[in-house]
Amino acid sequence: MTVSNGALGGWPARRAAISPGRTALVWQGERVTYGELHARVGRVAGRLREAGVGVGDRVAYLGGNHPAFVETMFAAHRLGAVFVPLNFRLTAPEIDYMLGHSGASVLVFGPSCAGVVRELSTAVALFELSDLAVDNGPPVDECVAVALDDAAFILYTSGTTGRPKGAVLTHGNVVWNCFNLLVGVDVGSDEVGLIGAPLFHVAALNQCLLPTFLKGGASVIMPRWDVEEALELIASQRVTWMFGVSAMFAALARSPRWASTDLSSVRSVMSGGAAVPPALITAYQGRGLTFCQGYGLTETAPGATFLEARESPAHVGSAGVPVFFADVRCVRAELSDTEAGEPGEVLVRGANVTPGYWNDPEATAAAFTDDGWFRSGDVAVVDDGGHFHIVDRLKDMYVSGGENVYPAEVEAALFEHPAVAEAAVVGVPDEKWGEVGRAFLVAASGHEVDPVELREFLGERLARYKLPVYFDVVDDLPRTGSNKVRKAPLRSRPLNPETRNETPAGP
Repeated sequence: MTVSNGALGGWPARRAAISPGRTALVWQGERVTYGELHARVGRVAGRLREAGVGVGDRVAYLGGNHPAFVETMFAAHRLGAVFVPLNFRLTAPEIDYMLGHSGASVLVFGPSCAGVVRELSTAVALFELSDLAVDNGPPVDECVAVALDDAAFILYTSGTTGRPKGAVLTHGNVVWNCFNLLVGVDVGSDEVGLIGAPLFHVAALNQCLLPTFLKGGASVIMPRWDVEEALELIASQRVTWMFGVSAMFAALARSPRWASTDLSSVRSVMSGGAAVPPALITAYQGRGLTFCQGYGLTETAPGATFLEARESPAHVGSAGVPVFFADVRCVRAELSDTEAGEPGEVLVRGANVTPGYWNDPEATAAAFTDDGWFRSGDVAVVDDGGHFHIVDRLKDMYVSGGENVYPAEVEAALFEHPAVAEAAVVGVPDEKWGEVGRAFLVAASGHEVDPVELREFLGERLARYKLPVYFDVVDDLPRTGSNKVRKAPLRSRPLNPETRNETPAGP
């Protein structure tokens, strides 16, 4: 069999040649070996090829965590195609936009997403999971050789102007990110990783599943995040490490079973996506667990900084130092380096950094400095020891249950309602989800704003986690001299519990 030059399409064949009988995936108690996975990837690739998928074509996936996600991803890469994992929480109009923007020719979907798929208007070939790996045709055993600079993924991130952007990650971006992760974490061939976060998230995919795959370990895939099931799997499968956002780890620590569950197999846990409260880190340290925190973005594949296990106790709350094969700076507005303790924007440069956004040259140009540094839009301070501490965002994005939410997108949807004349959305702290949305609304003349009806209106247009939890009706919004809304005063206003509505869906 022909395999490629280290690009992702050849990974199943290489792993099957090295360790065919070793467990690759665990799914609801069933084990899939690397040899079996390699064969299944070949069958899926055969189905995709029959559908006309070839080099450079885009293959989209819509569904919860499942072995088919892994199989479809590797099958697409075996054919030289680009994999486009989609957020299964999104509505049909949101999915339609991403399918059309990416130019996907095939959509593989799970049964739980069948309702959304029926509402789609974009013309794509459809494959439901149960029909995907049917053994009724010749498998594809040969892997198309692609360059490491070729696109492997398009990962959609919420856009500050209301439209999501498709961040391109090349095969090389992912490979170098795995190298960075393996330098920072002692991943072993006996590793058992728990995949509880959604695999369409770059961190669950590139910080946990793929490094584990590279080393020949096993990945225990949860169909969805469930605290009690996670604790059960940690004990029964002897899980050694896992990635999660702070809301997931906080939920584990709040469980009545937290103190009694056997966690002796766990070597370390990793978190990213939002700042982790120091009290949560110490709660894990109190159970003898090493809590490693990192920082990154979809566009950096995602690791940019990392705090290694040995350094974790001495630097609680730090996002660590730059990963081994990347450079990270903290700069002022004119791009000069900040002093220790001085806030500045985080810039990243390295082989793990995206080449840009799919079919969006303007956004790509805006994301990089003239000398090639990626502008994160995040604010950090660097201490005297070179450790990064992420403190704020230049953009207005907030993180709810590990999901990025951009207010401009929510505001655009609010403006569609006839009762809303003006709207401003900010993120506010929330004990359970980290942050949730708070909408300040000015009613249109002759109308009254009904928050319950407004949430139902938004629910038809936006994923549930994007829906604001608080709705405050105000007479006007604070503005600058240039008539822009000033959000800082809105964030500082005390919360009114009477304006709280249903909480959004979690991770």
